[in-house]
Amino acid sequence: MQVEFQQIHKQFGPVQALCGIDMRVESGTIHGLVGENGAGKSTLMKILTGYLTKTGGRILLDGVEVDCSDPQTAAAQGIGMLYQEPQDFPSLNVLDNFIVGRDSVAGLDRTAQRQRLGKLAERVHFSLHLSAVLEKLTIGERQQLEFLRLLGRDARVLILDEPTTGISDQQKALLFQALRQIRDEWRTIILVSHKLEEVEALCDRVTILRHGLVTGEAEAPFKVAELLSMMFDKPPSIERTEHDYQPGEEILRFSGVSANGERVGLSDCNVTINRGDIVGLAGLSGSGQGVFLRLAAGLLHARVGDLIFSGAALNRLGHREFREKGGVFLPSDRLHEGLIPGFTLRDHFALASGLSSAAAQQAAEQAIQRFHIRGTPETLAESLSGGNQQRLQLALIQANAQLVLLESPTRGLDVESGQKIWRYLRETFSGRGAIVFSSAELDEILAVANRVLVFFDGRVVRDLRADELDYEHIASAMTGK
Repeated sequence: MQVEFQQIHKQFGPVQALCGIDMRVESGTIHGLVGENGAGKSTLMKILTGYLTKTGGRILLDGVEVDCSDPQTAAAQGIGMLYQEPQDFPSLNVLDNFIVGRDSVAGLDRTAQRQRLGKLAERVHFSLHLSAVLEKLTIGERQQLEFLRLLGRDARVLILDEPTTGISDQQKALLFQALRQIRDEWRTIILVSHKLEEVEALCDRVTILRHGLVTGEAEAPFKVAELLSMMFDKPPSIERTEHDYQPGEEILRFSGVSANGERVGLSDCNVTINRGDIVGLAGLSGSGQGVFLRLAAGLLHARVGDLIFSGAALNRLGHREFREKGGVFLPSDRLHEGLIPGFTLRDHFALASGLSSAAAQQAAEQAIQRFHIRGTPETLAESLSGGNQQRLQLALIQANAQLVLLESPTRGLDVESGQKIWRYLRETFSGRGAIVFSSAELDEILAVANRVLVFFDGRVVRDLRADELDYEHIASAMTGK
């Protein structure tokens, strides 16, 4: 079944998420859809599957305009999607999950459905125990069942969203084999991925999105350098901050650390952070940077390995001890993790620094002036804009901090404000301690960091020093190349 998008637009309030997408996916092909975080891939696929309504444009199947205004209508058109998180019922067994969701479950012959599921599994070489309860299965096994459910409902267009995240190499090989097999049966497959080695291995054609626009298309065999240039915003020139950088004594050490995450954890991490380091954590969303920061902050605990912070075994301590030893962590979810709803700016300074009401009032007034926070000491944190919430978080950092961990520190700030924040952070902390930050913006990492850790699929795949920092090198490593 051929799928065609014509001038698809999607607007969320003032934000234009998709800006006139034109894309055609031919029958009997595996078509890659790639792009960095926020490029519009998921939004486009949610429109095709009926979970979002397009603002404008047309969707055609085999040349005929169709209505995909809700999931049921899209499914009736033969469109199915394999999500990153399995859409199943963990307390039910494999067979029940295969059956559930059909229009007339009560009238279905369980024996016939058992035989049908068995034949489908055999056809694509999956091995599942039909009586096994799903909560006992691995992510990969649950994904296999979701795949069989789509085949069982005769989906002619299959969309796979990052299908290899969190599954074993053996399960990945079986999935690839199954995808090639059903492609040869003239079904249409759309593979959403940021892993270029998977795109190279599987796809017949690829479309690249960036900022809600199609920036290019290519047919196999692909040239990786061309794909990277279409995927990422390469600044024409990056104004790097010159660093008089001499790493000092060790502050933080990861030794053979592995830990679980919601989907991707961290595997066999060996990293040392030294005084004077400004370390940028580069990687596409969910590659392990968030787990790294939360381990370092004592908010997660390692499954194996050792974390040493200021000479103490952090994996036996918690976030309170991390703070007592001079550590600070600013999460990206400002209001729910970093600040306290119902607290004023003055309340936050009183709590963070143990100040009296009068001293907290003065500290809040000074911070409002220094960080250009649009509010008063009596303003509630939730009343601030996202950018002003971030300024408040930064203002709350104690000047004697030894290790500052920042998750997307300038998200929501304009360029000038971001530059001022980084000037303050470098002047205040880089001489006496270390700064470790994650960012979705490569130009920010290249402009600020004197060292970059590149994450891919839960591993640190590159540790680059100042004289090794290069746009193409980092972008390539972020996609597994």
